Amino acid sequence: MRYLTFALTKGRLADKTLAALEKSGIGCDEMKDKSSRKLIFVNEEYKLKFFLAKGPDVPTYVEHGAADIGVSGKDIIMEENMNIYEVLDLRFGACRMCICGPKEAGELLKHHEMIKVATKYPNICKDYFYNKKHQTVDIIKLNGSIELAPIVGLSDVICDIVETGSTLRENGLVVLEEVCPLSARVVVNQVSMRMEAERIGKIINALKDNI
Repeated sequence: MRYLTFALTKGRLADKTLAALEKSGIGCDEMKDKSSRKLIFVNEEYKLKFFLAKGPDVPTYVEHGAADIGVSGKDIIMEENMNIYEVLDLRFGACRMCICGPKEAGELLKHHEMIKVATKYPNICKDYFYNKKHQTVDIIKLNGSIELAPIVGLSDVICDIVETGSTLRENGLVVLEEVCPLSARVVVNQVSMRMEAERIGKIINALKDNI
């Protein structure tokens, strides 16, 4: 029996995923050692290998078959649009993708005016405005603090992830429209799903029963 490889997003998502796996009886004790410098962790009983990766890289590992299964945020899955199967909503890491800006910018959204939108997620943003709102916008790709863009006049609004909304409030911005809800999702390599359907199915069902 070959090992199945599981790619986990570093940080809180990994901790919550491992907790759910442990409740399912298929955790990995090796990963509890925070001082370990190992890159690959093994559960010999279930023939599973685990590794940690940055969020945007997890779907890439899964699509190319370096990992059979992965856990990634829905925002990354939507933005990257890779050839992978999304099979389970883990319902943690919940937040929202929203259009935000100064309160008065709400009028620009109502009348389909040409506006500037700053975002880390140009593909999600383009899909929302072009295909759902049928509004032409100038999308500005940023990597840093998106909230800064409308404050300094770079954009009219932003398209970004909102958790508590405290950063928005502190900077005089509000949620104007919700694009979609987000949470952690289990993704599976397409070939692995065909070749290891039974084993992967058991893992998914075990997680489903313990979230």
